[in-house]
Amino acid sequence: MTRLDSRERVPAPLRGAIVALGNFDGFHQGHQAVAGEAVRWAKEQGRPAIIATFDPHPVRHFAPHIPPFRLTTLDQREELFGAAGADAMLVFHFDDALAGTTAEDFVRELLAGRIGAAGVVTGEDFTFGKGRGGNVQVLRDVGATCGLEARAVGPVLESREVVSSSRIRDALKAGECETATRLLTRPFAIRGVVQHGDKRGREIGYPTANLPLGTYLRPRYGIYAVTGRLPDGRVLKGAANLGVRPTFDPPKELLEPYFFDFSGDLYGQEIEVAFHHFLRPEAKFDSLDALMAQMEKDCEEAKRLLAAE
Repeated sequence: MTRLDSRERVPAPLRGAIVALGNFDGFHQGHQAVAGEAVRWAKEQGRPAIIATFDPHPVRHFAPHIPPFRLTTLDQREELFGAAGADAMLVFHFDDALAGTTAEDFVRELLAGRIGAAGVVTGEDFTFGKGRGGNVQVLRDVGATCGLEARAVGPVLESREVVSSSRIRDALKAGECETATRLLTRPFAIRGVVQHGDKRGREIGYPTANLPLGTYLRPRYGIYAVTGRLPDGRVLKGAANLGVRPTFDPPKELLEPYFFDFSGDLYGQEIEVAFHHFLRPEAKFDSLDALMAQMEKDCEEAKRLLAAE
């Protein structure tokens, strides 16, 4: 899978591609429909298929103060795009220069010129360019003047509602993992490098792998049934605390998965933790014995739920 930079000219073997264009954060059912149309179109014409995304998210550029909200990192998106059949991922670096690019220049100079796209597929509601001056009709009209064809894909419905990244974020903030999983077609997952912590879990018999949350959306604080994918491909079942650990001082925001029947060293390794079920909110316990008793119950419930999948 090739990763392309929108600030550089696309190499000759990938010019003339069909490009799926959008933010694609989360790569949910709706995004998959847009990408699927681009991949099918590319195969029909014997062309490369490229899926484009924006990083940072345009919202982050214009409102850097808002809380983290990303559903996927670039690395996660690259893997998802490859699995969807793309030959390359194109990253539009959203900076002042891109924010100030008119919709017409975006089509002519970037899509047709620097990227050399032959066709573009977007969602029907996709907007782009300075002041969001571009839409599907602009893509079609301006594209027609420079040999670029455009197609649009309608929204995907689930339970009579449009599948959207906002809907998934709302589900996760409510602890509704099952809803997020349906909309994403896979569990929401946080990927990060395991850090050294204060070893509290190890001291009470539940050693955890401590992960920073970075730019990810913060799901509802609490205890979850999770799976973890290790660098060697192994998938482990476990229970995780996401939050600030109110029983311990000082508060520190972390994702702390405990994997059942695992005793290896994960420090410094990148792992991915997938959220399957919300078990309960975070709570402050009066004693370590009370905490340990509840953790035992949490692990048993996580094992039961994960075994039923």
